[in-house]
Amino acid sequence: MTDTDEVLRLDKWLVHARLFKTRGLAAARIEGGGVRVNGQPTRKPGRAVRPGDQVTVSAHGQVRELRVVALGVRRGPASEAQDLYQELDGE
Repeated sequence: MTDTDEVLRLDKWLVHARLFKTRGLAAARIEGGGVRVNGQPTRKPGRAVRPGDQVTVSAHGQVRELRVVALGVRRGPASEAQDLYQELDGE
């Protein structure tokens, strides 16, 4: 499997990136319409994301635009989570 073939569920990636504390919270936000992938709204927590995808999250009173850099394997410390995405705000 090459890096471009790697995918992860959207709800799991949001937790690995520490944008939500649990998969349940991430899934609720996704199902509520608060997340877009590559500009397209999605309500499916199991939607696959891969490195290079753009994820827009509306939560906690702010909108964050992120580019997926890596998928991660766990919900690690903040320093590890920050390596999973690149902030696109202000570009």
